[in-house]
Amino acid sequence: MKDRVSILDGNTFLVSDDRGNIQPSYDFPTGLFSFDTRFLSTWILTLDGEPLHALSIDDSLSYKTRFFLVPGEPTHYLDAKVSVIRSRAIGGSLDEELTLLNHSEQETEFRLRLEIGSDFADLLEIKNQRDKKGHTLPTVETNALRLTYRRQAFHRETLVTSSAPAEVDESGMTFRARVGPHGEWTNRLHVDTVIYGARGEDIRAILPLGGQRTAADIEAEQSELISRAPKLGCDCEPLAGAYRRSLNDLAALRYESITLGVRLLAAGLPWFMTLFGRDSIFTSLQVLPFLPELVKPTIVMLAGLQGSRVDDFRDEEPGKILHELRYGESAGFEEQPHSPYYGAADTTPLFVILLDEYERWTGDADLVRKLEHETRAALTWLDTYGDLLGTGYVWYMSRNPETGLPNQCWKDSPDAISYADGRLPEFPRATCELQGYAYDAKLRGARLARTYWNDPTYADRLEHEAAALKERFNRDFWIPDREYYALALDPRGRQVDALTSNIGHLLWSGIVDESRAPAVAAHLLGPRLFSGWGVRTLADDQGRYNPVGYHVGTVWPFDNSIIAWGLWRYGFRQEAGRICDALLSASHYFDGRLPEVFAGYERALTDYPVEYPTACSPQAWSAGTPLLLLRVILGLEPQGDHLIIDPAVPPGMGRVELLDIPGRWGRVDALGRSRGPHDEQPAPPALTLPAG
Repeated sequence: MKDRVSILDGNTFLVSDDRGNIQPSYDFPTGLFSFDTRFLSTWILTLDGEPLHALSIDDSLSYKTRFFLVPGEPTHYLDAKVSVIRSRAIGGSLDEELTLLNHSEQETEFRLRLEIGSDFADLLEIKNQRDKKGHTLPTVETNALRLTYRRQAFHRETLVTSSAPAEVDESGMTFRARVGPHGEWTNRLHVDTVIYGARGEDIRAILPLGGQRTAADIEAEQSELISRAPKLGCDCEPLAGAYRRSLNDLAALRYESITLGVRLLAAGLPWFMTLFGRDSIFTSLQVLPFLPELVKPTIVMLAGLQGSRVDDFRDEEPGKILHELRYGESAGFEEQPHSPYYGAADTTPLFVILLDEYERWTGDADLVRKLEHETRAALTWLDTYGDLLGTGYVWYMSRNPETGLPNQCWKDSPDAISYADGRLPEFPRATCELQGYAYDAKLRGARLARTYWNDPTYADRLEHEAAALKERFNRDFWIPDREYYALALDPRGRQVDALTSNIGHLLWSGIVDESRAPAVAAHLLGPRLFSGWGVRTLADDQGRYNPVGYHVGTVWPFDNSIIAWGLWRYGFRQEAGRICDALLSASHYFDGRLPEVFAGYERALTDYPVEYPTACSPQAWSAGTPLLLLRVILGLEPQGDHLIIDPAVPPGMGRVELLDIPGRWGRVDALGRSRGPHDEQPAPPALTLPAG
């Protein structure tokens, strides 16, 4: 049985133990959260002074769950004369129904006690407990408990109301229920989370959905979204299961932005339930062929919050795309720089890549024209603020050494960027994938300039710069005697020589010289990097390798999806298929839901992929991974007004059929069929479908 159980609706979520209780915690974000504030930190149910224990949990839906509970120790389950069902649903607020069942032949009086409390902790404070600077005031009302937190203009409130008569005190509610033989007693609890604005009203009230939704509303919206996705038919149950779970999770992770009032995807539960530039862009790239309508709001939001000035505290620079946006107390009082924070060197080129890829799929030229200024500013950033040392590469070093991120690439933990022997390089750093993203962004920017901005001169310049970058990169980053690209350059231009999964992103970007691509592919599928469940972030013979180290040996599903895409683009169909097959096999052991990350142990050592203890789940770019793997398997690629369908179905997967794929060419179908492991016949020729 799970140790933690979560439900979510956008960035409102609840994490409890397997009994439905919330214990105060500063190790892991248990509680009821909305917009980065914990509104419930204590929610503990007892019966006649005894704790309850779980017989079973029904958590098949993302937004509601049920706990079947009995009092006493587990050894007494068979003798229980009473049981309790906790049914809860989330939708901006929390509803919980308590049902007490008397299984005896006598009328019995029961005493239920619900301990209630809130520390109103900022999500960013959970790991770093600090004294709150505001004041919490509990107020006892008729059948209700109001918990209020104020710190100057920062005003949050939790209101718990009961449908049954309750004895309310400042720390909870007591219910006395007289239940007849084989009878039942029911009470409905409602928890409002209130985020007050300057005018004394819940700021979510002005949003289209008003911040409050019923379970029926959520179910209807999720069902409607999923119904618009292409229909998958296949012979591979892990693929079918992962596809269904991914669509459900992506629907559940949508939330309303307070900033612009649009629907966005939160990055991941529990730590990242907000807009992340990098995560949001990669997720958008993954879902484009399936749910393109999810992508435009992200592009518009990132463009609207693009950096416009130099701000050391926020790592902001003109043209730079944000890293993270937070709504909590620490961001509001500038104790953390996340309002928004711009500490990422890859989000800016990735923004250009996403805009171009979005137009390729949708034909939405109007958006490309509207965002010409923002796209030019992003491309300018690459050659100005992005090139800290004037070498023609993108470098990073935080302007904010106190609260900013030292590493500003996707592997942003402190020990993620190292030499092969484990030493850490000095700053600034130029990681290899940043150069690949910059190369791709320049080529895509050139296409947009020539096709939509009527500026062929600018397009020619960008193409020339991209060609020069590719030549320079293949000279400076290639390690000839090891036949792979260095992870980074240090400030002196020396190669940071660790072997990492980053080289797979280089294939995706197209910056790899064709003659070197086979060696790169061989490393990615070789025993040092490939665990059998996926490509490790760091090869197992490197100094800092750790199979349970966050960025130094684990397997990241999102990372592998980009690597598979890159292998496909360079023609390595079999190798791309192996990664797709490995990740889909792993998803089976996670009930179809790939987590943020899992351990990098060799597959021969374990019968199943080993969980990473604090991995986010669901996480947006992990939920998007099966979709991108499916795109790779079917070989879907837009080229001008045509859609290329060039299948690379792994052996043994059988038939894969995707019906009603949306795009600028209308809605089309794609079919792939795997060959047997001993079938040496060539793959079927690519199918090209014209627009319309």
